[in-house]
Order: sequence, then structure tokens, then C-alpha cells
Amino acid sequence: MSILVIAEHNNLDLHKPTLNTVTAALALGDDVDILVAGANCGKVAEQAAQIAQIRKVLLADHAAYEHQLAENVAKLIATVGKSYSHILAPAGTQGKNTLPRVAALLDVDQLSDVIRIDSPDTFARPIYAGNAIATVQSSAAIKVMTIRATNFDAVATNGNAPIETLDDTFSTSNATFIKEEIAESDRPELTAADVVISGGRGMASGENFEMLYTLADKLNAAVGASRAAVDAGFVPNDMQVGQTGKIVAPNLYIAVGISGAIQHLAGMKDSKVIVAINKDEEAPIFQVADYGLVADLFEVVPQLENLV
Repeated sequence: MSILVIAEHNNLDLHKPTLNTVTAALALGDDVDILVAGANCGKVAEQAAQIAQIRKVLLADHAAYEHQLAENVAKLIATVGKSYSHILAPAGTQGKNTLPRVAALLDVDQLSDVIRIDSPDTFARPIYAGNAIATVQSSAAIKVMTIRATNFDAVATNGNAPIETLDDTFSTSNATFIKEEIAESDRPELTAADVVISGGRGMASGENFEMLYTLADKLNAAVGASRAAVDAGFVPNDMQVGQTGKIVAPNLYIAVGISGAIQHLAGMKDSKVIVAINKDEEAPIFQVADYGLVADLFEVVPQLENLV
């Protein structure tokens, strides 16, 4: 039994969810390979080679994979993955965009957001916005899965695996990369931060998020938001935490002005410690919070800034 893990990266750095996904892969078997597909991404392959307990790194370095176009990368994964029993990828933007296409090309089903490995063919995944956990068994010849990284520990990086270069190149004329807009920040990446501060509709405006940015800088925290805040135009959608946003599980999650809809809770309820600040004492967020403060956020947040 052999497992292929698809590396998540930006052509410069290997993203941490890849390490968590390798842990999930090792629960399936010992023969784990990592595929790094990108352009000028040799540095990423070197980082992947340091992951403990993997067998080898497969490097597909070509301009066709520079922007992770699913139309190109999926064909590569499907071709390479035919010789594996399992294909795993982090349940991030890249994995969610690519692996359904891989499953279609291989004519198998795909399992999304796997949170537990019970056996090589039996897995657990959340349903109904995380309110229930489904145990599913797959009879597919090749199991194609996205892994919720927050449910697995990161594997160590003290390995020295060999790197094997692939010559396969797949490029389609049906899709062309136009541009990308990347939000740059000196703060930690949202899904990898130890501390996350999120604001909701109660923030009232995008300008008021400056309070959270200031507090976050003092705590070396990432800043997130509820869907209500994103839909209201307060912040960009790459800050959204929740079922249709990013899944986070930091050591400390501070929810400010967030009511706690189940879609938001699905994205953060696995946080180690949850602190909620809301003036509505009946807000659902208090049901999952370890510490709750019923107060006006516009009074409390400045006070917290002075204490840090």
C-alpha cells in the first residue's frame, strides 16, 4: 500500500498543512511519497525532503504548474497517482480545487475534509456544518481525499528523502492564468497562527477592524472574520473563518462581535481556548467559549490593548 501526498506551497515555501497531511498519510501506511508541482520550486522540494518518514519526493517543475491551475495539475496527479492506493491533499484552496478533478479523471469518489483515519478504507468526516461526524467506507480502487489539517499533528522535519524529477508535462489551452491578487501582511498566516483574533458584524465597519489589527500585532496573532463581516464588505474574503472559509484551530481564538452561527463555529470550534466578547449574552458563541465577556467591544478591546 502506497500513499501520495500533494504538497501545498507557493513555489517558494512548503505550507504547514502539508506536514499535517503527511501525519494522516502515515496512519495509512509507511510508503508515503510527496508530489511537489510548480515552477522554479526546487526549494520547496528540498523542504519536503526534510519531512520525516517519507520515502521520496516527486518534483514536477514546469511553467504549466506555476499558478496551480487545476486543469493542468489534476492531470499530472491523476497520471502519477495511478500507481498509488491513496492520494491525499490538505483541504485548502489548492486541494479543494484540484482533487475533485483528480477523482473524476480516475473515475472514483472523493472524500472531503477527512478528520480521522480508522483504517485504510474507513474514515471520519464532518457533516451538517460540523454538527455530526460521518464514518464512511470507500471501496474505490484509489482513495482520493482532502485532509482537514487542524485535526492532525504536524510530522517532524528531520528527514532526508531523495528527490526524483518527473518529466510529465500537462498543459491545457482551455484555461489560461490571467492574474492573482494576494493580500500581503506581516502577521502570521491565518491557518497556521497560534493566536487568532476574529471580528464579526458587531465591528460595524472595516475601519473598526484597526482595533483588532493593533491588538493582533501586540499578540503576534492573525486576524480573521466571520462571513457576516466579509459579506458586509468590512474585510476581504481571504480573512473568512468558517464552513465556507478557512478552518483554524489555534491555541487561542478570540471572537469579537461574532454571534456564533453554526457555519462560523464549524471553522474554529477545535481551537484549544476560545474567548468570546459580545454584548448579547444570548449569543450562540458563548456556548462553545471557554471564557465569555458580555460587554461592548468598543470599550473592551482598547482596554485589552493597554493590558498587553
